[in-house]
Amino acid sequence: MIANLILPAVLLPALGAVLLSQPPARTALAQPLCVAADAFLRTDRNMKTVIEPDTVNDWRTRKRVQGCKISAAGGSTRGVQPEAVFFFERIRAVGWVRTPDPRDAPTEASLRFRKDSADCLFNFYGPEMMMTDGEEQAGQARPLAAGEVRYHVYAMCLPAMPAAPRDTSER
Repeated sequence: MIANLILPAVLLPALGAVLLSQPPARTALAQPLCVAADAFLRTDRNMKTVIEPDTVNDWRTRKRVQGCKISAAGGSTRGVQPEAVFFFERIRAVGWVRTPDPRDAPTEASLRFRKDSADCLFNFYGPEMMMTDGEEQAGQARPLAAGEVRYHVYAMCLPAMPAAPRDTSER
């Protein structure tokens, strides 16, 4: 009887340590709204990504909407600002289009694009600043090569919808 209690007590912490040390499972298939954004970040931009489900306050419906988020880390020999310009030129070149009435912050490198059934807000920035697990995991998975500087992209994707009517009191 005591052996039956001791064995699980010894194995459970070891099993927990093994599970916690595993990298997060790729969840692009479980997060269909993030598939196109993840593919662009990984294949076109050679970034490492972490995808997670998310609930976002949607400015169009003024409701909380199920979506997903991507934390991505990359490296550039161009520098962060020139890489940001190239990033947004490239995303347009591969078929993403600006969403109608995007309500984003272009002067802050935060632009909303649409592809397939998803509207994604891409936030481009340099060194780590969000201090999230996803950002850290992506950065650790993408070591920098000689001469590269680190940059990150944080993308939030929601279902594509028509533009919301503007409330005249917002102006």
